Amino acid sequence: MKVAIVHDWLVTYAGAERVLEQMLAVYPKADVFSLIDFVPPAEREFLGGRAVHTSFLQRIPGMARRYRSFLPLMPLAIEQLDLSKYDLVLSSSYAVAKGVLTGPDQLHLCLCHSPMRYAWDLQNQYLRETGLDRGMRGALARWMLHRIRLWDVRSATGVDGFIAVSRYIARRIWKAYRRKSTVIYPPVDVDAFTPEGPKEDFYVTASRMVPYKRMDLIVEAFATMPQRRLVVIGDGPEARRIRSRGAPNVEFLGQQPFEVLRDRLRRARAFVFAAEEDFGIAPLEAQACATPVVAYGKGGVLETVRGLEDDSPTGVFFPEQTVRSLVDAVERFEREEGRIDADACRQNALRFSAERFRNQLDTYVQHRWRLAQIRRSTRRVTPR
Repeated sequence: MKVAIVHDWLVTYAGAERVLEQMLAVYPKADVFSLIDFVPPAEREFLGGRAVHTSFLQRIPGMARRYRSFLPLMPLAIEQLDLSKYDLVLSSSYAVAKGVLTGPDQLHLCLCHSPMRYAWDLQNQYLRETGLDRGMRGALARWMLHRIRLWDVRSATGVDGFIAVSRYIARRIWKAYRRKSTVIYPPVDVDAFTPEGPKEDFYVTASRMVPYKRMDLIVEAFATMPQRRLVVIGDGPEARRIRSRGAPNVEFLGQQPFEVLRDRLRRARAFVFAAEEDFGIAPLEAQACATPVVAYGKGGVLETVRGLEDDSPTGVFFPEQTVRSLVDAVERFEREEGRIDADACRQNALRFSAERFRNQLDTYVQHRWRLAQIRRSTRRVTPR
């Protein structure tokens, strides 16, 4: 098979790119396509020295800083990628990658991180957080997202098979596209995130500082609990606003290298997570370090963290994205902390290893490839 792997955009090495890295490990001879590629040289190791085939968006001045502003052009751009010479197309899609054009004799399988959150069920939240929920600019944004949804549904018909990164996303795929999907959980580097040393009396959170991650909520909650220390790792467009809501007991470290992140995860009393995520790799990295999780109880995290109702709990959930709900969860965690075993956290994380992901992906693709070949060989032209 000639294999192409299509990714939405390449600007950093984060969760989706870690999945891409493991897809490339399964198909090392695959060619890589993306709308844009601005990954810094220091973070490019996961691409294994491969050249990335990009779209016309790559050549627009200022694209590296403002690529999200070009969402209206992305459907057109992804359709211009020429994949006609490939037998198998794997799209890694959380925006438009699944919209690549393929022919009837090509197999297109989509690993869907999520249908576009901001165009579907989280549209109103996205518009509020970006200040586009009113006025003329808001009306234009709603019209644009309406057009994006129409294209998104149409392009889903060109996918031969969907892989969902969680049962939660499988439900979202069904809701948006009315397509069934196979769940293959993303990989977690459990060999790199390992337990070491004693726990200390501080909490940690780590994420890119964008609105839906709700880092502001975590900082605000701990600002009301001066007796508890919080360490915040990460940077992003919301950093200044979030820092302004801090307190003396909240320490901001900014963006940190892997070694610092792992060290804090190992030593923390618990990891705090407030986002409604498709899957959520960070809580599993914490558990791999034998660290419990205090998490917002919605989304993929319900499949990766075991709450106190479980026989072997690994964390505590809070039901609402509010300061009061998070504070209550931290207090409950401290009351019930003795029930959470460090080894249970580690063993739970081991279920999501990179090796498991590679094996399941390869098995699924080979199965779909065989089915496609059988259908092709039995296809008959009906005489007129």
